[in-house]
Amino acid sequence: MPLQLLSHAEQVAAHLRGELLRSRWSGVMPGILTLGKELGVNHNTIDAALQLLEQEKLLETQGRGKPRRIVPQTGGVRRALRVRILLFEPADRVVSYNVELLHHLNDAGHVAAFARKTQMDLGMNVKRIARYVEESEFDAWVVCAANRDVLEWFAEQSFPTFAMFGRMSGLPVAGMSPRKALSLAMGLRRLVALGHRKIVMMTRGVGKFANPSLHEQGFLDELKAMGITPGAYHLPDWEDTHKDFHRCLDSLFRLTPPTALIVCEPAIFIAAQQHLAHRGILAPRDVSLMCDDPCHVFDWCEQTIAHIKWDERPILHRVVRWADNVAHGRTDRRQSRCKSVFVDGGTIGPVTG
Repeated sequence: MPLQLLSHAEQVAAHLRGELLRSRWSGVMPGILTLGKELGVNHNTIDAALQLLEQEKLLETQGRGKPRRIVPQTGGVRRALRVRILLFEPADRVVSYNVELLHHLNDAGHVAAFARKTQMDLGMNVKRIARYVEESEFDAWVVCAANRDVLEWFAEQSFPTFAMFGRMSGLPVAGMSPRKALSLAMGLRRLVALGHRKIVMMTRGVGKFANPSLHEQGFLDELKAMGITPGAYHLPDWEDTHKDFHRCLDSLFRLTPPTALIVCEPAIFIAAQQHLAHRGILAPRDVSLMCDDPCHVFDWCEQTIAHIKWDERPILHRVVRWADNVAHGRTDRRQSRCKSVFVDGGTIGPVTG
């Protein structure tokens, strides 16, 4: 889907549309001077935005010099939902499916934007995240890749929440994520068939072996099913920082180097591949590498990347359906998953001496 850049007038119209459908005003619309002062926008832009709302039959002109009449909305017309998307880290603002989600929601008539701060900006601290959210005035939140503590707080709030990825299972919030268990198992079986036993998964956060997510537990269970006794070695702890990630890699390869590494997220996979190559450790000659998420960058690699592939479109469509349901006053806490597949690649090979 191509990016759709909104003009200034369209952005102002989107804001005013949301306020109208929330019934902020009744009878007549505030004048251009009043709106311009409130929004800090020039009068020509305000006038152009109001004309767009006239075309949508939300406003009706009463003649030159008179305020525009607000057209009553009947027949079950839904209100526009003010949605904020709480990303995991600042770099997620340029991830393609996050940008597409923003446009999908706005195209559906909602008023959506990324929250100014991300979970990483707030130190992954539940109290700081709670304070930030409570100080914001929005109808609903989409929370991306949050941990269990963060999602438990959102689940206790009165406003609707959609968990896009993250540890949502069993919580009363809507959500969707890829179903990776079978694809991960296929990747692991491929590695074991090539002679690998020292297989390590690097996912974000600490305390993973003591309190694994469903995905991490699936990894540990599959190792056990293939005769490999899982331990903290297979699921090492590291802080969500660049420095500690590289420290963890150096520590892994110092004493008992893994023969295969499964890395979460494409950006971290590329960082790991570069880190190892800088130290003369190449895939698949010295170590097999696999990413447990897809990325369009992989299509440009001369050496094909082994990874788990899934389609983000069902997730984006599900978020929009959830927003529409909430806007119509319907409770929606359904959680679902989309399918994924294991893609073999040139970064996987047999164990060498």
